[in-house]
Amino acid sequence: MGVRSFRLTTQMNHYMPVLLDLFCGAGGCSKGYVDAGFKVVGVDNKCQKNYPYEFIQADALEYVRECGHEYDVIHASPPCQAYTSIAVWKDREYPDMIAEVRESLKATGKPYIIENVPGAPLINPIMLCGTMFGLNVIRHRLFECNPEIWFPPAICNHHRQVVKHGRPPEHGKHFAAVTGHFSDVEYAKESMGINWMGQHELAQAIPPAYTKFIGEHLKKNLT
Repeated sequence: MGVRSFRLTTQMNHYMPVLLDLFCGAGGCSKGYVDAGFKVVGVDNKCQKNYPYEFIQADALEYVRECGHEYDVIHASPPCQAYTSIAVWKDREYPDMIAEVRESLKATGKPYIIENVPGAPLINPIMLCGTMFGLNVIRHRLFECNPEIWFPPAICNHHRQVVKHGRPPEHGKHFAAVTGHFSDVEYAKESMGINWMGQHELAQAIPPAYTKFIGEHLKKNLT
């Protein structure tokens, strides 16, 4: 069901705002927005067989320039490798897309969110961590929000160690390590609040709790 037809079928009922999730991957961000009360449409240039909502395979920037104005809110998670240590130790160049993404989102005139890793050139971002939501994972991510969100729900609480890479975690003692080829996928799923992804997808995802928090704030600003 497309955006326009969805609105027609809901206009006589309680309106559910529609959010476009660009570079959606397997849907960690999307799940949080759904939990916050949005209908979500995901866009990615790669087929996402485990994505749980309406999905469009397309180039994210091309799609938002053509159709972004049809949505109530737009979220974008452009590739992050250019802002991590991967680019240094692999001695490779990765795309730096944030400025281009931001301009494309601004051009729609819609509220937007850009998510990325610490070190990314975001403007006045809010930083979220799994421990702020009682999750057993330290996963710092930045969110540039328009309209802005100034305060996280809590401070970080790194009261456990993260299990060393490649070693199985001790439940109740370690935070889950959800990067690369980590051990104990089931513990990672539980710690992230995600139950439908495999190991590779989890390593690229963020906990839905982050975008549920952001989505609840966004809804207050929608008319």
